[in-house]
Amino acid sequence: MERHVQKDSKVMWMLKALLASYIVTGVLLLILTLLLYKLEMNEKMVSAAIVGVYLVSTLIGGIIIGKLVRVKRYLWGMGLGVIYFGLLLLITLGVYRTLNQDTANLMTTFILCMGGGMTGGMIS
Repeated sequence: MERHVQKDSKVMWMLKALLASYIVTGVLLLILTLLLYKLEMNEKMVSAAIVGVYLVSTLIGGIIIGKLVRVKRYLWGMGLGVIYFGLLLLITLGVYRTLNQDTANLMTTFILCMGGGMTGGMIS
């Protein structure tokens, strides 16, 4: 029974860390929108900022999950990054019904999300 409760706790911890990551993503994208409006940024700057948002969001989520689980933090952080990317991909497919990026950009985003979560888990 206690083992079952512990598994549920880890699932809930992952969901909480993912929720925190997506809240950070929303706030940072809102700030980016305001900066885009005020500074009239070009497309390359916006793309770089979006990648930065993904990286910071998964880093913070990795820190949160690492603090909660306290064992194999880097694996939990990496898992958070993979799930974050998977949900991001599902949302993109749901909204646009297609992937607007080429495979290289998609893999780069996957590696950055996974690496950001893993780094957050390691420094937690």
